[in-house]
Amino acid sequence: MNFKILKYLGLTLSIFAGITSCKTSQKYSVPETGYSDNFRDTTVVDTSSIAQMQWQDIISDKVLQSLIEEGLENNLDLKYAIQNIYQAEATLQQAKLSLLPSLDAGAQVTHSKSSKAALNFPDGIDINLKTTTYQASLSTSWELDVWGKLRSSKRAALAAFLRSEASTRAVQTQLIADIASYYYNLLALDEQLRITRETLENRKVDQETMKALKESAVVDGAAVVQSEASRYQVEVSIPDIEVSIRETENALSILLGREPGKIERTSLEDQQPISNLKIGVPSSLLINRPDIQASELAFRSAFESTNVAKKYFYPSLTLTASGGLSSLDINDFFDQSIFYNIIGGLTQPIFAQGQNKARLKTNEALQQQAFYDYKLTWLTATEEVSNALFSYNKAIEKQVARNNQITALEKSVEFTKSLLEYSSSTNYTDVLTSQQNLLSAQISSINDKLQELESIIQLYRALGGGWK
Repeated sequence: MNFKILKYLGLTLSIFAGITSCKTSQKYSVPETGYSDNFRDTTVVDTSSIAQMQWQDIISDKVLQSLIEEGLENNLDLKYAIQNIYQAEATLQQAKLSLLPSLDAGAQVTHSKSSKAALNFPDGIDINLKTTTYQASLSTSWELDVWGKLRSSKRAALAAFLRSEASTRAVQTQLIADIASYYYNLLALDEQLRITRETLENRKVDQETMKALKESAVVDGAAVVQSEASRYQVEVSIPDIEVSIRETENALSILLGREPGKIERTSLEDQQPISNLKIGVPSSLLINRPDIQASELAFRSAFESTNVAKKYFYPSLTLTASGGLSSLDINDFFDQSIFYNIIGGLTQPIFAQGQNKARLKTNEALQQQAFYDYKLTWLTATEEVSNALFSYNKAIEKQVARNNQITALEKSVEFTKSLLEYSSSTNYTDVLTSQQNLLSAQISSINDKLQELESIIQLYRALGGGWK
C-alpha cells in the first residue's frame, strides 16, 4: 500500500513539475523615468562626487560633528524608522517560512456514549455504549509553489524590507542636514545679535554726540531726537533676535532627542566650508539617494504583489498528511494502534465573487501609483540638486559684492559724520540713512554666509550623501 501511495504521489509531483516550467510571472527590471540624466545649467567634468565623502569630511566643525552624532543616537524619528525595519524583517521572515511545510502535533482523549435507540439495535443485544478513545498525532500541510505565488510574495516582502532600510537612511540623511541647518542658523543669529549690540553702543555714542553738537549750535533739536529714536529702533530689535535664538535652540534640542536647552556652539567666523563641490554623474543619484532607492523598491514590491494577484487565477496544489497512534485502550496504545493518511488536493478557482479580479485591479493600480511616485522622487531630486548648486554659486557671488558694499558704506558713515560736524552741507538724516544702510548690509552679509553653508549641506543631502 505504501509503495502505491508513493508511486501516485511521485507521478503527481512530476506532472506539476512540468507545469512549473510555464512562465506565469513578469521579470522585474528597474523602471525607466524617461527623463534626461542632466542637471540644469550643469556640465559634468568629473565622475567623482561629494556624495561619496563621509559627512565628517564635509562638516569640519567639531562641535557640530558631536551634535550630529548625538542626534543619530537619540533622535526619535530615526528610532521610529528603525522599528519599521524590524517590522519589515519579521514580515520577510514570515514570507520565507511560507515556502516550508507546516507541522502540528496534537493529543486528545474522547469519551462518548450512544443510546440503543439511536443505534437501532434489536432487543436482546447487550453492547457497551460507552467508548473512550486515546489519540496522539502529527499533521503536516504543504502548498506546492507551482506558479511561484509564494516566491513572488517573498520577493515583495524582501523589497518592502529593503525599502524600510532605505527609508531609514533617508531619515538619517535628512536628520544630518537639519541639525547642520539649525546649527548654522544659530551661528548666524549669534552674529546678528553681536552686530546689533555693537550698533546699539554706537547709537548711544551718536546720541551723546548729537547732544554735544546741539549745545555747540552745530545741529538742532531734531537731530538729537532722531539720534534717540535711532538708538531705540536698534534696541527694540534685540529681543526679537533673542527670541529667535531661543526657539532655534529648542528646535535643535528636539532633533537631538533632548529636552529644550542651551546648545553649545562655536561662531560663524570659525566655519570653513568645503570649496571644491563636485556633483558627479547625475545618474549616480539612483545609487546614492536613499529616497530614490526607497521609491524604486516600493515599486518593486508593488510589482511583485501584482504577480501574486495574477497567481490567484491558477490552481493550487496542496499536500496534507497526518498520522499517529489511536486506541480504545490506553494499555494497548503503543500496540498496533498506528494510523496515517496522505491527501493531495488540487483547487481551481471558478467563482470567487469577483475577488480575484478586484485584487488584481487593485494591485495594478497600486503598482502604477508607485511608478508615478518613483518618477516624482526623481524629479524632486534633480530639482533639489539644481537649487542647492545654484544657490551656492550665487552666495559666493554675493559675498564678493557685499564686502565691497560694506567697505563703501563704512566710508559713507564716516564721511557723513565728518560733514555733519564740520560742514553745513549735510544733516543728521544723511547720517542715519548711511548708518541704516550699513547695518542692513552687515546683516545681509551674515545671510550670505549662511546661504553658502546651507547650500553645501543641502547639495550634499540632495546628492545622496550623509548616510554612510
